[in-house]
Amino acid sequence: MPKHGKRYLKAKTMVEAGKLYEPAEAMALLKSMPPTKFDGSVEVHIRLGVDVKQANQQVRGSIVLPQGLGKTKRIAVFCGEDKVPEAQAAGAVLVGGEELIKEIQSTGKCDFDIALATPGMMKQLAPIAKILGQKGLMPNPKTETITPEVGRAVENLNKGKVNFKADDSGNLHQMIGRISFDEAKLLENFNAFVEAVKRARPSGAKGTYLFKVTLLSSMGPGVPVKVS
Repeated sequence: MPKHGKRYLKAKTMVEAGKLYEPAEAMALLKSMPPTKFDGSVEVHIRLGVDVKQANQQVRGSIVLPQGLGKTKRIAVFCGEDKVPEAQAAGAVLVGGEELIKEIQSTGKCDFDIALATPGMMKQLAPIAKILGQKGLMPNPKTETITPEVGRAVENLNKGKVNFKADDSGNLHQMIGRISFDEAKLLENFNAFVEAVKRARPSGAKGTYLFKVTLLSSMGPGVPVKVS
């Protein structure tokens, strides 16, 4: 078992054992913990009362965080020439069709964080589907990355849109900002994310849905949070 450093151990003593913190109180506690040498992320971890092996208990959704994530995403858009100006104006770093596909096919390089595609381009992505898939970049309707409205999609991603999905253990892990954000911004993002998760409650979920909610910063201890 890895040993924790002095900074973590000191922060751990600040978390009262067995206590469920109000969200605002938890944010204030995170901000007061010994700082790291970098602007760490603030994350929400949620243990859900679902069995994701059941088809009617899948949890997924998306939300544009009101205060963004504090980082810029490199977005690629695969589209026809008619959509190129729209995608570029919205802030996409790579935009193109056949030529962009051939470049990725020949180099195997994907110098971007997320890929969008118009519906008409999906068949043309076949030659690079494996390359994109291995990097988790293949456009997918479930993540709303296949859309004719590429400009709006790019803008939403740059504003802080996140897609979430429960893992095989029924847990969610989501970054909601940076530790440098003020408490009010972090709290607003936290509340927006939790509400989005509640709206994504599947029809098959019975009993307690949000089983455990924890807030933590990079390399820091978790703070249990009370949610209604």
